Amino acid sequence: MTSWRATGACNARCKYCNVNATDAHAPRELTTEEALRLVDQVYDFGVRWFGLKGGEPLMRKDIFEIVTYAKGKGLNVCLLTNGCFVDGTIYDNLVKNQVWTSVSIDGPEEVNDILRGKGSYQKALAAIEKLSAGKILNGLACAITSVNYNHLDHVCELAAKYHANFVWFNHLVPSGRAKETMDLTPTPEQYEEALNHIWDLSVKYDGVFDIHVHCPHYARVVKMRNIPNFQEWYDKKFHGKCTYFAFGGYISVTENGNLIPCFYTDLRPMEAMMLGNIRDKTLSQTWEEMRKSPYFSSFQDRKVLKGKCGVCEYIDICGGCRNRAYAYTGDIYGEDPACAYTPEKLRKK
Repeated sequence: MTSWRATGACNARCKYCNVNATDAHAPRELTTEEALRLVDQVYDFGVRWFGLKGGEPLMRKDIFEIVTYAKGKGLNVCLLTNGCFVDGTIYDNLVKNQVWTSVSIDGPEEVNDILRGKGSYQKALAAIEKLSAGKILNGLACAITSVNYNHLDHVCELAAKYHANFVWFNHLVPSGRAKETMDLTPTPEQYEEALNHIWDLSVKYDGVFDIHVHCPHYARVVKMRNIPNFQEWYDKKFHGKCTYFAFGGYISVTENGNLIPCFYTDLRPMEAMMLGNIRDKTLSQTWEEMRKSPYFSSFQDRKVLKGKCGVCEYIDICGGCRNRAYAYTGDIYGEDPACAYTPEKLRKK
């Protein structure tokens, strides 16, 4: 899948926003014509799902011109929104174009509004109800924070009630505004509790909707639960593998056309991770360059990892989050500090 951060503009001020979105559009955002060329490249690259994120993608006035063009190419279009604009003509266009739409919501009203702003819960809930009625509700997206890590059941209850296809739980990576609100980052112990509970929720709602977790060490948590057919689950159902190890399995395009290997890449300190710009090279060219790059190829040998990640017996299924490791240690190969697990080799005997 290829996702496009369609705009840096957003009407909300979520405390953990990883792109630090504001009211203003970002400098040099792709024009409509450039966005249509991006759609062509996505199609030519062989991708069949085109994801739209932000900021708030519905703040782009040309968003449905782009959506209609993508649908005309035969692409499936999915969109992530805070729900504030899912009404009137915008809602009608989402339904008409069959845009699979997901809504961000972080728990019960009092918890959600601490993180996303007063009144945001009711707006998100109204959008969820409308999208469900229009049969285009795709999923609910929830960030795991120190405020809501023990309030995740509510999101699943909403997903079941309104027939969402999935719930997507995201870990926090210190990029964008999240770098300024580090107190929202769960402790390793809180992550451990939350991830284990999420597995319980996935068992409870099996067959009702899918639960995806964007957190590499969730694989270790699940492995330690001794589930049957773990490898099948890991290969086919686990969507939280770090994209550096996935080796080009995911490319994100920013609002100004920068190509990055992970949605959470903070380009200000991590310019080495930028793959180029869509104005200068195609997605196909970027993929070929990644395949030949000694830098990106280095992640195929997980022995390059340092600290406890490098000696962990679960290294082949985890390896930690490379962007978070870089943010905390200054080393892309460093250990991921969000994981509570102590590898066998480091335990006192």
